[in-house]
Amino acid sequence: MYEGEARFCPKDGSPLVDVGSSGKAAAVHRSEQRTVAREVVPRKQPPIDKAASLTGHILDHRYKIERRLGEGGMAYVYEATDLHTGSSLAIKVLSPKLSRDHNSVERLRREAGLAMRLDHPNVCRILRLGETEEDLIYLVMPYLKGELLADRETTTGPMDPEVGVEYLVQMCAGLDFAHRQNIIHRDLKPENVMLVPTEQGGETAVVMDFGLAKQNRADPSMAKLTATGIILGTPEFMSPEQIRGKAIDARSDIYGLGVMAFEMFTARLPFEGRTPQEMMIARLRGKPTPLRRYRRDFPAKLEAVLMRSLASDPDDRYGTAREFGVALIEATEGVDTARLRQLLG
Repeated sequence: MYEGEARFCPKDGSPLVDVGSSGKAAAVHRSEQRTVAREVVPRKQPPIDKAASLTGHILDHRYKIERRLGEGGMAYVYEATDLHTGSSLAIKVLSPKLSRDHNSVERLRREAGLAMRLDHPNVCRILRLGETEEDLIYLVMPYLKGELLADRETTTGPMDPEVGVEYLVQMCAGLDFAHRQNIIHRDLKPENVMLVPTEQGGETAVVMDFGLAKQNRADPSMAKLTATGIILGTPEFMSPEQIRGKAIDARSDIYGLGVMAFEMFTARLPFEGRTPQEMMIARLRGKPTPLRRYRRDFPAKLEAVLMRSLASDPDDRYGTAREFGVALIEATEGVDTARLRQLLG
């Protein structure tokens, strides 16, 4: 190591490289740079995400974390036991890096406030919003034992019309209830629907994760959350108006449900593209692929109902989720019409 203004080695003329050393200027042979740099600059360890490793911990002296179920863009989901009641719960814990962001925390609080009002058999409620002494923010929900619709699609392939319509009508019932509370889901996709076994031997479709839910009324605090122009939602299932960042209402959820239905019956999406972005552009510029192109035996009446739900102009879709559900029932043979109509209220 050489002190002072030296820029070349006085012995062999090799160029020297500046490094920091005890606050004074110093220089070393270029060949020695890696060794000196490792000595001078300690390697930074990645920050520990406390929310990612909670298995075995007890939150707020009440919720024992049993195992991690999954993770998303902003949170980790765990199965937990309520030590007060013994019941199984699902707990969504916000990642600390996001809990420091005011907008993220505000969104999570909004999600809890909205979903606590959604007491319906086809909607997953949020029971409580909590915060630990370590500043971890979490949501408590019922633990649904069943199979994600996304997993069912993977294991069984395209569904029979009467099977798929049963699930779709149930989803329409839950969404219609939410819409009448002025709440829009706006992120409908198979990963957000759980098929839960019933005591009668059937299954109930439960719409989960109102994390992108939006109150359908003007609210300055809501406007702040989208002031940056960020589009919230999953690209493959977003309505054209949502892609454009325009105002949305219940008909946007109907569009998302229509995309889900198309995939349930064909294992394909109604718009083609190599990337989600290309499919978004296709939705803005073109018409959906006719469903019967993929399934020649699919009922024409039911195809027409689904195609209407996928209309580019919201005015050309069904006005309410209940109206969509009724149309699905009337276009499908082999379903219990009276029972399904009763679900829609």
